[in-house]
Amino acid sequence: MRTMTAYEIETDLEPASGQEPLAQDAALSEEYSLAEQINHRLRRAHQRANGIFLETIGDGQLTPTQWSALVTLKREGALSQNQLGRLTYMDPATTQGVILRLVERGLVERHPDPQDRRRTSVRLTPNGQSIVAALLPNAVQAHARTLEPLNADERRQFLDLLARLM
Repeated sequence: MRTMTAYEIETDLEPASGQEPLAQDAALSEEYSLAEQINHRLRRAHQRANGIFLETIGDGQLTPTQWSALVTLKREGALSQNQLGRLTYMDPATTQGVILRLVERGLVERHPDPQDRRRTSVRLTPNGQSIVAALLPNAVQAHARTLEPLNADERRQFLDLLARLM
C-alpha cells in the first residue's frame, strides 16, 4: 500500500494512477476555466447590473445597496437597523454605513424604537419618500436593461433559477 504525500492529504485528492501531484495539478488547471466558474460569472453579471443601475438611476450618489434600503423602508415602514439589514441581506457593519450615508443626505432618520428604547429605528424622511417615488421608474428601467439580452421566457427562468440559488 502506497503512502499519501502531504499534498494529497492537504488537498484531499488522490493522484490519478501513476501521476505525481504536480502532473495532476497541471491536468486540473488545463480543465479549469475561470470564465466557466459560477463565482466568476455571478461577479461579472453583478458588475454589469451595478453599472447599468448607476447609469440609469438618475442620482449619482445613490448606490444599489442604498437603494435597497430606501425601497425596503418605503415598503415596510420604520424598521430597526437589524431588521433592515436582514431584509436587505446586509451585514451589520454595511447596514450601519448605509444608514449613516442616507442620514447625511437627509433621506432617512434614526430614532429610538417606540417598542424597545434600546434599539434604533430607521424611517424615510419626506425627502426620502420623494426620492424613492421619483427614482422608482429609473430602477424599473435598470432592471429591464439588465435583462435585455434575454427574451421574456428566459427572464422568468433566469430569475427563478437565481431565486433557487439564494
